[in-house]
Amino acid sequence: MTIFIGGAAYCEAQGRPPMRKHTATTTEPLSLARANQSAGRNQVSITTEGNRRVIAANGIPAHKVGRFPNRGNPHSIRAQNYRFTVSLAPKASFRATYNERNLFGVAVNGVPFDPGAAEFWQGNRRSGWQYEALGGAVPLGLDANYAHVQPTGAYHYHGLPIGLLQSLGWSSKAASPLVGYAADGFPIYAITATVNGKVVEMTSSYRLKSGTRSDGPGGKHDGTFVQDYTYVAGAGSLDECNGAVVKTAEYPNGTYAYFLTETFPVIPRCHKAKADSSFSKRR
Repeated sequence: MTIFIGGAAYCEAQGRPPMRKHTATTTEPLSLARANQSAGRNQVSITTEGNRRVIAANGIPAHKVGRFPNRGNPHSIRAQNYRFTVSLAPKASFRATYNERNLFGVAVNGVPFDPGAAEFWQGNRRSGWQYEALGGAVPLGLDANYAHVQPTGAYHYHGLPIGLLQSLGWSSKAASPLVGYAADGFPIYAITATVNGKVVEMTSSYRLKSGTRSDGPGGKHDGTFVQDYTYVAGAGSLDECNGAVVKTAEYPNGTYAYFLTETFPVIPRCHKAKADSSFSKRR
């Protein structure tokens, strides 16, 4: 099993840039900046207060990052002042909740996960065609961790956090270590889990639609836009929020958990419990 994910996008994780008018309709290969720079000193603490888990961090990863600013991203990484809180005992519902105004979650190193892209066909949010952050249609100056920087200096992940996974000792031959916490309190893991006593790959149930787009940009459903994908129940091992009930080292009795996957959506796009307001995106 190889870790390879294509793309990411210029999004509004920690501040909304002006809408840019794009007309691209096909995916393109990515050129990722080598992660060979130090971003500074990582500061993160994960504690409990009553029935809440508190993740306080400066958003600076301990792993190497790409050079910022760069040709596709004009911003420099700066320390943040994050204080995320989540429930210690979230309860999953049968209904998936989508909210683009929330970060999906936070990694154990204090860096946010935010898969969505604030990039739309012809710069129009109402067009119904949102560029997929991992589609590569828009050059965004991503580094080898599939991350980049917002105008506020906030570094954040759009795809698999390669440097973090390496530092955690992730291996395709073992169940994933804990990677982070979603905004609703459920844990986040990456790719692998132990199921029925065997280490298996947890796979997405999203697939590209067949044929061509019926309106808007036209062209083949190739992954350029979020709307090029559809959820097909049972096509993979994960539900529409890229989650499943599993037993892990941290939850030996079992828990609902989210998984980062090697294919779309990579980082989940919805929650199964209520997201905490501390994950609201900053403007």
